[in-house]
Amino acid sequence: MIKWLINGAPGDSISVMDRGLTYGDGLFETIAVRDGCARFPDYHLQRLIDSCQRLSIPVPDDHTFRTEIEGLAAGCQMGTIKIIVTRGTGDRGYGPPTHPVSTRIIGLIPDQPPPGTPWQSGIEMTFCETRIGVAPDLAGMKTLGRLDQVLARTELTGSIFREGVMCTEDGEVICGTMSNVFYVNEGGLATPELARCGIRGVMRRLVMEQAPLAGIECREAAVHPDELLGANEIFVTNSRIGIWPVVRLESIRYEIGPITRRLMAALADIGVAECRV
Repeated sequence: MIKWLINGAPGDSISVMDRGLTYGDGLFETIAVRDGCARFPDYHLQRLIDSCQRLSIPVPDDHTFRTEIEGLAAGCQMGTIKIIVTRGTGDRGYGPPTHPVSTRIIGLIPDQPPPGTPWQSGIEMTFCETRIGVAPDLAGMKTLGRLDQVLARTELTGSIFREGVMCTEDGEVICGTMSNVFYVNEGGLATPELARCGIRGVMRRLVMEQAPLAGIECREAAVHPDELLGANEIFVTNSRIGIWPVVRLESIRYEIGPITRRLMAALADIGVAECRV
């Protein structure tokens, strides 16, 4: 059963004048729930609060978020906590209210395991035709405006592809439609730098933290499609799936290589059960 809290009270509706609805003026987080506990809430709340501060959106205190998250997650075997924070209601026009009062929406959505065993068998992936917009001032944040991803995800409907790679108009690889991308070549492990656009995912952060602990060099780099196609290993990450190895990109096949497996084991050791193979 889906449960929602709006500014701390049970509910399922907001004002039609809320700027999250009218302008996408807000942020969101997606937190995995496993065995009654939200996974890595510190990292999610840090990103959310930092992003609110960057956008000058009033943000509730950390304790309020934690209390609501813990209350919703309790008793849920497998689910997702969705947090949305908007700038609140306002008059017509792009200019924000002088003294905004934010809207806080937190919900629990029960989940089922994804079909198949993509963390074990790997996934097939393609390049999307939809381009991701460049907006350096918003880079890294999980803002509400996700139409680029919606259109890119639509391209995959009815196909064999579980994920699609998104590039900028000038051909720089940024991310998947719902994931961050990593690849391995002779220079070690790399992931696209996100100075111009893209989301700095929580699982991306964890992989980058765990890699050196596992003796793996990891770097951020400007990545182009040919580099990705020429990789030895590829995998994608997000907070709900952990790591999904990529066994095919376009027509090229890949093995689930030793670095991918080492990082999956490292994440499994810190609580990402999906990575335990």
